[in-house]
Amino acid sequence: MTGQRIGIIDIGSNSIRLVVYERTVSGAHRVVDGSKRSARLSGKMDAQGCLPDEHIGDLIDTLHHFSLICSHHGVGHIRAVATAAIRNATNSAAILESIKSETGLHIELLSGVQEASYGFLGMINSLRIDEGYLIDIGGGSTEITLFRNRDIVHSVSFPFGCVSLNHRFDSKNGLSEDQLKQLEELVADAIKDHPWIVQHPGLPLVGVGGTARALGKLHQGAVDYPFNSTHNYMIQGEQVDELFHSTRNLPLERRRKLPGLSKDRADVIVPGIAVIRTIFRMAKTTHYRICGAGLRDGLFHSTRFPNKPKLDDPLTYSLKNISSLHTEAPRQHVLQVNRLATELLDALQTHERQNDEAAILLDAASQLYRIGAAIDYYDYATHSFYLILHSHLNGLTHREIIMIAAIASYRSKGKSKNQLAPYRVLLSEDDLELVARFGVLLQLAAALDRSETQSIGRIQVRMAGRQLLLSPVLPRGHLSVERREVEELAQEFKKLWGLEPVLQ
Repeated sequence: MTGQRIGIIDIGSNSIRLVVYERTVSGAHRVVDGSKRSARLSGKMDAQGCLPDEHIGDLIDTLHHFSLICSHHGVGHIRAVATAAIRNATNSAAILESIKSETGLHIELLSGVQEASYGFLGMINSLRIDEGYLIDIGGGSTEITLFRNRDIVHSVSFPFGCVSLNHRFDSKNGLSEDQLKQLEELVADAIKDHPWIVQHPGLPLVGVGGTARALGKLHQGAVDYPFNSTHNYMIQGEQVDELFHSTRNLPLERRRKLPGLSKDRADVIVPGIAVIRTIFRMAKTTHYRICGAGLRDGLFHSTRFPNKPKLDDPLTYSLKNISSLHTEAPRQHVLQVNRLATELLDALQTHERQNDEAAILLDAASQLYRIGAAIDYYDYATHSFYLILHSHLNGLTHREIIMIAAIASYRSKGKSKNQLAPYRVLLSEDDLELVARFGVLLQLAAALDRSETQSIGRIQVRMAGRQLLLSPVLPRGHLSVERREVEELAQEFKKLWGLEPVLQ
């Protein structure tokens, strides 16, 4: 990659997308712009499989527009790829040459296997998952990948997608029983030549790409889901079956009004879900898991980090990236609070056992609790809650993200319950109790560095009766500010932990 900004252009069969990524001076990465144009290239081929000149001209106009956006942003490198529609066109070479001569853009024509590998890279860098099936139903192709131990085992690309199947079965106004049977037989026949697809039952089916995201949004709209994200969203097989049968025979105009479903997906969602249901059933997978990242994210990571594009831990990367985006938080203080919170929890675990997930929640919350200061210091807790909910905390469930936001912004048990009321359906009573306990524990860790001078290098923590004795080892400076903060917090901490903290 050259420069601090790169543009990724994805010429898909259903749509053409641009994403502009920026590397900030603090080393963080973020999306600063994006654009999408509906293309439906798979449905515009003539009888000979050629993309007519007029549609090539439309494509070139879109790429000119995207190039202009990149120019305005000072993009140093544009990486453009094309997938199934151009790949399968009989005049693909002429299309690419026309684009090159008219726009100066070199288009990488991805094979089906390459497309699947970039989609896998985007997914594995954003989910905490070791094994499963990955599916990407595009406009003109469907990629299926089996992965184990976070590595690809098998991968295949089939030459059908939601746009081409919509064109073939004229399904914009629904699928009859006979049409559905024909579509399912087409998918089943394709799978027969790849027996590995049906030989590993009991794995999740992870969906990336537009069809999978549309399925997630459609289901969230149907159940009035309170969290505004489809990334890492779980759906059970029977829920998708019920959704499919209630949707597939609706007239197009009524389908366009379904909550959560975008109008440009209303005609192609039915064949898309029909394909994913068939593969779910034949592979005997356990549940659906929607992933918000995919091909373009994989292209970004392979471009930005060519020597090691696959992350070791998506959550660790996310936490570092978010912290680097919000540099107003005093870095050394946050690191100190994170360390102290971890040490306090370790000591308390001998008193009352916590699970590994709980430790992950406290670790993340203690790294992010001050990011709200980027908006306003005096109300940073409220802003931290909002920013955490709307940041890319990859590798976590929606429930975990909500709990981290609540722990990081905790002020009192009552305020926390009110704050979490919109998300109550996703949380148990035990979750609310853990938020309160970890929230006050994080407050205690922050109190131990209230002067933000990192005076406590090492601290010994022990229980004596109903007291939690905190003994700094060779503190660097006076701790009068910290002692007073701990005293003010002692009563609330004792209510939740049964121990009175005392800074000795």
